[in-house]
Amino acid sequence: MVNGRRGEAYDLHRRYLNPQFVRVLEVIGFNRNYSSAKGARLIDEKGREVLDFLAGFGVFNIGRNHPLVAQVVREMLDADPPSMIQMDAGAISGLLAEALAELTPGDLDAVFFTNSGAEGVEGALKFARQATGRSGVVYCERAFHGLTLGALSVNGNEEFRARNEPLLPGCIPVPFNDLEALEKAFTENDVAAFIVECIQGKGVFVPDDDYLPGVRALCDQYGALLIADEVQTGLGRTGRMFAVNHWDVVPDILVISKALSGGFIPVGAVVTRREIHARIFDCMDRCFAHSNTFGQNDLAMAAGLATLHVILQEKLVENSARMGEYLMQGLEALAGRYDMLTQIRGKGLMIGLQFGEPTSFTLRNRWNLLHRMNADLFCQIITMPLMQRHHILTQVAGHGLDTVKILPPLVIQKTDADYFLEAMDSVLKKAHRFPGSAWTTVMNMGLRTLKSG
Repeated sequence: MVNGRRGEAYDLHRRYLNPQFVRVLEVIGFNRNYSSAKGARLIDEKGREVLDFLAGFGVFNIGRNHPLVAQVVREMLDADPPSMIQMDAGAISGLLAEALAELTPGDLDAVFFTNSGAEGVEGALKFARQATGRSGVVYCERAFHGLTLGALSVNGNEEFRARNEPLLPGCIPVPFNDLEALEKAFTENDVAAFIVECIQGKGVFVPDDDYLPGVRALCDQYGALLIADEVQTGLGRTGRMFAVNHWDVVPDILVISKALSGGFIPVGAVVTRREIHARIFDCMDRCFAHSNTFGQNDLAMAAGLATLHVILQEKLVENSARMGEYLMQGLEALAGRYDMLTQIRGKGLMIGLQFGEPTSFTLRNRWNLLHRMNADLFCQIITMPLMQRHHILTQVAGHGLDTVKILPPLVIQKTDADYFLEAMDSVLKKAHRFPGSAWTTVMNMGLRTLKSG
């Protein structure tokens, strides 16, 4: 059925799912029907290979359809597992919890399994409030922690918060990378926790080296818990197993998801200290103080175990650090040659390319006109030709930031990095020419946006 109707995918989505998303894909030329995927590549219905520098927003750290994880999932299905009995303690979830406890920093060894990153954030917020007896939560401007109502309450992006107010009370925003603002929030509010992405996903903003150690000290001083959201940065993405490892910081609660699934079965985890866990599940009557139905399902647990095995055995954390450094150096060289590429940010294979107003009078006028039309359009001058001419999938890093973000699978090799750098060089060269097809295409898109708005 699927093979016979694959060509109807966009019509089906337009009719039954999200027609506005279909419109976006069609406008930017990303409307391809993909038929298969392997490692760092997608194959569309025309047989074209696409180099995947998006990795499902960071899900596919081990690459797509890794054969070992696929084999483990098949073997689990063939074993007729006694999954989700609920009134039982399964061995596979215990083994995955043990494996995570060995990998996470410090004494984080109490695990609660979830189905997604957003669900993990919801659980972490509940754990912090119950463990401390306080209600306030401090979060960062531009933070992204998910789109469910509690996670949205600590989401620092107005485009997501709009139409959902009032949200969870007692949530206090502060600027990222600002210890003084954080301390002020602690002194003026009854704070249970500070939740932070060690590297912000929206824009790929990396903190100063003294920030997270300073955060840890302030949380200890004011009795607030530190929640590290490692949903995207965790499991090797930044060139360390967890991003907190770059700064030798141990959080009180660590939230993991995305890459833990291997891209097969949704799974996430909230990992905390036993002392904190024991304040929530503090008696037999409260053994279900927080629970879910699918969190410990055997297929997800097996996929998680296999994924961790692949990450360690194939030394993907080390490859992330090595390839990330190589890409950063190549991109820095391009930034030195092209006016509008103003900064390269990131760690490992989580990299943001920041663009800024050009110095050329003609280009600057077009830049300003385009931004008056729509604050998010410029980066399509980069992402659209990367896809259409070079068959590389990338993404814009956030609303109104003029940042392109790359999140390739951790399995990429030097040949992939070289191909991306050559393609980026070609795209940047065309973007710095006016008149030119890149500007014409995006300006026309801006005009259509204004008319449809």
